[in-house]
Amino acid sequence: MQRKTFIQSLLATALTAGCLGAALAQSAAPVTVQGAWVRASVQGQKASGAFMTLTAKTDLKLVGASTPVAGLSEVHEMKMDGNVMTMRAVAGGLDLPAGKPVALAPGGYHVMLMDLKAPLAKDSVVPLTLTFKDAKGATSTLEVKLPVATSAPG
Repeated sequence: MQRKTFIQSLLATALTAGCLGAALAQSAAPVTVQGAWVRASVQGQKASGAFMTLTAKTDLKLVGASTPVAGLSEVHEMKMDGNVMTMRAVAGGLDLPAGKPVALAPGGYHVMLMDLKAPLAKDSVVPLTLTFKDAKGATSTLEVKLPVATSAPG
């Protein structure tokens, strides 16, 4: 009977530590993410966008992204250049000033998912790893799971 109680105690401790570790990891994340989503795609479509609002705890730059659903992921900006809408990768990363929300939204900054490996079906989930760099050049990552939708949530 003592052996069973000891094993149960070990399991409870491990579960508590695991939950506490997950909570600490989340609270220690360099950036909070809100309203995240990925635009659904159709058969043959080779690109889509990921959108969200990022709020950094300290001054950071969003310098990259990766996902297993795309061959290439880049931080992009769409803007008007005269009468022409242009889209290109953000050179050097996107500034995330401490405490100030930065929107990644259709028609502006976004994470471009290129060379999609399969269509992104509505109501599925896309894992995305965001990479940040601080003023000293140290990098950190944050893994997020984004719902796939045809338009922004809410």
